[in-house]
Amino acid sequence: MVRVLRHLLGVLAVLLVVAPSGAAPTEKRIALVIGNAAYQQGALPTTANDAGLIAQTLQAAGFDVIGARDLDGDTLRHTLRDFVQKAMASGPDTVAMVYLAGYGVQMSGENYFLPIDANVARDTDLPVEGVRVADYIRQLGTLPLRAGIFVLDGARAIPFTPAGQPLAGGLALVEPDPNMLVAFNAAPGTIGPNEPGPYGAYAQALAEMIRQGGLALPDVFNRTRLRVNEITKGAELPWNAQRIQTDFVFFERAPDAPQAAPPAQVSDYQTKPIRSFDARDAYTAALDRDTLEGYEEFLDAYASDRRRAGSGRSWRRAARRSPGGAATAPTRLRPTGPICGAIRADRTPGTPGAGSPRSRPCSSRRGLSR
Repeated sequence: MVRVLRHLLGVLAVLLVVAPSGAAPTEKRIALVIGNAAYQQGALPTTANDAGLIAQTLQAAGFDVIGARDLDGDTLRHTLRDFVQKAMASGPDTVAMVYLAGYGVQMSGENYFLPIDANVARDTDLPVEGVRVADYIRQLGTLPLRAGIFVLDGARAIPFTPAGQPLAGGLALVEPDPNMLVAFNAAPGTIGPNEPGPYGAYAQALAEMIRQGGLALPDVFNRTRLRVNEITKGAELPWNAQRIQTDFVFFERAPDAPQAAPPAQVSDYQTKPIRSFDARDAYTAALDRDTLEGYEEFLDAYASDRRRAGSGRSWRRAARRSPGGAATAPTRLRPTGPICGAIRADRTPGTPGAGSPRSRPCSSRRGLSR
């Protein structure tokens, strides 16, 4: 009998060793999270905390997170390049995500993310002082990744007025490459409201939706859009565009988990004629539906609203190429807990520029806890 048991245990051990080689390869998850707050031309009260919250949430979702806070220009560029190289070496079964929180600026149709030492005295300084976001989106887009995610939480009012040509407000529309999702905290051409802290509405909403089990990647960002619009009472409406061709969820949905309840305004935005809203809510409804018909209806009704009509035309062009959809948003998650040492904000959250700035990236495994 003992010999039989030993034999069975031996067979089981062989099966345990052999089985993984024939199984599907394990999905790799890597992320780069940067929160720039201590700007020389105007500190931000939420971005370091926002980056810490997103880093913590991603680590809980199984990502190997590299986090950094308050990066100068050289360090920011080196950190982004190093992450692209890491994604390149990681292989085709990798989901790679970048989250940048700070000041984002557009000029001549290009988006730039500003390091904390940026000194933009003239409009022509921007391409030198800022980091052109498209360079890194394109680099990720050319890699054979399972999915690439690039989030720019940077559509804010800039605290300086450079000489020369006036800079356009908000961020410029971006077309994602295949298997890429690109997201902004505010729709192209618009900016988010000033927030006192300790956290921004977009980072809070994104963390909430990431933690909702079973949501497909596009649904996470569609629900984030509606949740932010709800939190800010229409003052901020995020944007995303995606060409994701693979299934991916941050967290699996528990079998007994209840379905998320939609916010009250979703039904109206989806069903009522766009003409029945005022200009602001009509714009929100068109973005929420994210269809060519919705944008056409908005432009027919509110072409005289130049600020929103300009963005509406850009959205209409995007919808013609890649129509999307909308979803709903669930309950809010309260952000708590420690964050990565290199992103860690001052002990009093929300204090602009508090604590000594750190520019050295850190691995989530050395200080980011769940």
